[in-house]
Amino acid sequence: MATVNTAPPFVSQDLLNAVNPKKAAAAEGSVEADTNKFLTLLVTQLKNQDPMNPLDNAQLTSQLAQLSTVTGVNKLNTTLESLKASYVSSEALQAANMIGHGVLVEGGHVDLYQGKGIMGVDVGSDADSVKLIVTDPSTGKDVQTIDLGAQKAGIIPLPWDGVVDATKVGADGLPVALKDGKYLIRIVATRGEEVLKDVKALSFDTVASVTTSAKNGVQLNLPTSGVVSMADIRQIL
Repeated sequence: MATVNTAPPFVSQDLLNAVNPKKAAAAEGSVEADTNKFLTLLVTQLKNQDPMNPLDNAQLTSQLAQLSTVTGVNKLNTTLESLKASYVSSEALQAANMIGHGVLVEGGHVDLYQGKGIMGVDVGSDADSVKLIVTDPSTGKDVQTIDLGAQKAGIIPLPWDGVVDATKVGADGLPVALKDGKYLIRIVATRGEEVLKDVKALSFDTVASVTTSAKNGVQLNLPTSGVVSMADIRQIL
């Protein structure tokens, strides 16, 4: 019997293949690929089952439920990866806007330049007494104690002029201040008789640049404090 070609004689097979492309294979590890594997195994199992002892409805329902669970978990993982990528992009954009801004990060020093310095205190819980102590690293002696009194939990930024005794006046009529340089700072905080451990000294720094990577996420490069994460920033000034 002769075969009848229903396609017009002027339509080539290449053209038909072009307008009817084969479906691309599912990517390995994708939800579609896992589903296809499961269905292939299930169909093979049905084809080769014992006719005298066929797969009962409970077994079939259980396997389909497993397929639904695996598919749902894979879709959830895909969604979480997408959300993670969006979060990293959003965090990178936020970090880029911080370039050139001053920040407070955990640290134990304050830089005094032309009679100006910035430091801070991170109070983890309410305290009855908070004192910030400044030490001259060249001598190891405490040069000033700043009594902040009782403080609620939170971040306290502190400008510092280096004046340790306002009653002493120099020849220019201005209070005598410490020389420019780097000084050490530490915090002593109490609540009743308890010495608090959740109070940290904060140092001032400037965001110079931002680095992003798949392994470490978004990181900020600070000239003095080095590389820190967004979570390390206690306050943006």
